[in-house]
Amino acid sequence: MASSTRSQVISLYKMMLKESSRFPSYNYRTYALRRVRDAFRANREVEDPKAVEKLMEEGEQMLALIQRQVSVGKMYEAQRTVVE
Repeated sequence: MASSTRSQVISLYKMMLKESSRFPSYNYRTYALRRVRDAFRANREVEDPKAVEKLMEEGEQMLALIQRQVSVGKMYEAQRTVVE
């Protein structure tokens, strides 16, 4: 993996973690964080540039989805649970 691609992947990973941590609900927040970490760990060994590019596109789509869900979650925020 080229250094520029590696830095893009790391940047996407950090943005996804940051956005996932903004979920107002504890359950959604922990689920999203776990999914992001697991997805990146599962694809850690991918070296093919086309596959990396495809995974980056999917990651950017997931980032947009997370951002939308966070904003919707903040509009309809439920009462805090004991865990939070």
